[in-house]
Amino acid sequence: LVSLRDELEQLGVPLVLRRGAAAAVVPAVADEAGARSLFWNRRYGGGERRADSAVKALARSSGLRAESFQASLLHEPWELTTRGGGHYKVFTPFWKELSSHDFRHPLAVPDSQREAGHAPQGDRLEQWGLLPEDPDWSEPLARVWTPGPHAAHSLLDDFADGALADYADERDRPAHEGTSRLSPYLRWGHVSPFEVWHAIGRRRAAAPAGSAAFASELGWREFAWHQLYHHPDLATVNLRREFDAYPWWGPGANGPGANEPGANEPGAKGSGADDGELAALLKRWQRGNTGFPFVDAGQRELWATGWMHNRVRMVSASLLVKNLGIHWRLGEEWFWDTLVDADAASNPFNWQWVAGSGADASPFFRIFNPLTQAKTHDPSGEYARRWVPELGSEDYPEPCVDLAESRAAALEAFRALRGDRT
Repeated sequence: LVSLRDELEQLGVPLVLRRGAAAAVVPAVADEAGARSLFWNRRYGGGERRADSAVKALARSSGLRAESFQASLLHEPWELTTRGGGHYKVFTPFWKELSSHDFRHPLAVPDSQREAGHAPQGDRLEQWGLLPEDPDWSEPLARVWTPGPHAAHSLLDDFADGALADYADERDRPAHEGTSRLSPYLRWGHVSPFEVWHAIGRRRAAAPAGSAAFASELGWREFAWHQLYHHPDLATVNLRREFDAYPWWGPGANGPGANEPGANEPGAKGSGADDGELAALLKRWQRGNTGFPFVDAGQRELWATGWMHNRVRMVSASLLVKNLGIHWRLGEEWFWDTLVDADAASNPFNWQWVAGSGADASPFFRIFNPLTQAKTHDPSGEYARRWVPELGSEDYPEPCVDLAESRAAALEAFRALRGDRT
């Protein structure tokens, strides 16, 4: 918000802060400003769509022109359909269709506006008390991230002219600076997907493999929003409803706590652990004390920076939902609370992908082994040592679960889910 306020001030536009329902606050501010039109970037979550529709209805009933526009996605979710007219559930045909389109070039930043002579009054940002105080855990994040379009565009240019060339090979190495780290800026609208798409496209000839790999990641982002648009309950309900019967520990399919801990069978880890032990395992996972250095490094990186490398996210999620048998929703909620790039689509989509319950999900039998993943993607242990300094000492915990036993238990639970006892 500080960055937004400063950017708008440079254009001669005041940032007005008000609390309340958007349908009431936004038209009221427009009326006080003497505005004749309201324009904003379209939103796609279920609650967001309802709120935007309410703003439009009230504004138009007051004689205001009210329009929302496509800005945060390359393509409108309802415009991409299968041959049968339905929405896509598999990424490959979705990506083939999406990438066949030409996307508009973004408009330039407008010239500075004439300063409003009667700007509506609003709260001071400091009045909202958004920053934590005791303790102030935001300070490390402020050292890592610089919000705003200027920082986003600088990061985009540096990536496109540098790491993009080796992105296809380096993106899975968390110890290396091989990714763009643009996800928070896309999440908060500091850079447009159109800007990213065309910046990458201009380097296609010089970096064909990296450009193709990175473009497909933008495609996965679009695919996640495509799913959320058609499944507004993506964060709470398994897309593959047969997974409602999977014996995860944690919330059931019909809302938090619908399956009270203790009503479920023990988690798929198969150790017979009780509720207290499973709650303790969840806490160990969150704090980066699982005894698996690759996972622990990721969780500690997350807590310190608000970000975790994508490869490590997948491995960490797999350990939670398949080896520990803890519901993906508890992992999704943790990432929502701690990631600076968590959004309403990609976060639950990716958790359901790992859990096997989502659209075009990873096969359930694909259970990431955190030890072999570390050997492949962090062979020197540089990433693990960076975030787990006590590694190799008696202070580092033993593994919290037997990987072979928990894998076998998870697969047995999945076979039972399908009615396959062989």
